[in-house]
Amino acid sequence: MTGAMPDSAPRFTLDVDDNARTGPVRLVVVQDERRPAVDATDEAMVMTFPHLLVREAIAFLALLLALSLIAIAFDAPLEEIANPQKTPNPSKAPWYFLGLQELLHYYPPIFSGVLIPGLVVLALIVIPYFDINLEREALWRDRTAAKLRALWIVIAALSVVFLFTDSHPVWPIVGPLWAVAVAMTVPALVPRRDGIVGWLGDRSLAFWIFLWFLLASTALTVIGVAFRGPGWEFTLPWRDGVF
Repeated sequence: MTGAMPDSAPRFTLDVDDNARTGPVRLVVVQDERRPAVDATDEAMVMTFPHLLVREAIAFLALLLALSLIAIAFDAPLEEIANPQKTPNPSKAPWYFLGLQELLHYYPPIFSGVLIPGLVVLALIVIPYFDINLEREALWRDRTAAKLRALWIVIAALSVVFLFTDSHPVWPIVGPLWAVAVAMTVPALVPRRDGIVGWLGDRSLAFWIFLWFLLASTALTVIGVAFRGPGWEFTLPWRDGVF
């Protein structure tokens, strides 16, 4: 069939490009041996069995062997049979609860045993639902002066809260707070960031918050385990034989 194409027919434009994604409504001709760029990622895939399960089994056996050797070399620090007519002084919880028991020395039970642990658990539940610094950007990446002022305002407010309590200053929390605050401030004040200062400057705000929580929890637990004697008074374990 021959004849002229009517004027109302659509006109097509031929365009030459290397990327088929740049013109989705155009005809793209790829010349020579070049291939059009297509978004595709090939991720390495590892099977759960046997790769993961074998590694978990090896880790379990290694831990079991280490615990067995420790049990053979050291006796468990057990006390005498429980006597309901004799309450030990001090009466300590298991070591993983001694951080909370140490808090009872500073705050009433409603705060140390209910509100503070409840807020921690609530934060762990709520935080995953917020897009908080998913890329872990460095804290001092921009707006250094404003962030530095806000940081020390928060540090001062927290110091007042933990130092001026009804009974005693909460040094196991204040000490790690100041240590983390100083470590956070160093990269903001040092113009040249390399070595350890550069590493500190690359840390995100989430890193510093978790570090403070970890150090404070460790300090409370260690003090409760080793430095509390009769009447929950501060003592030295090598002098009074707390263990």
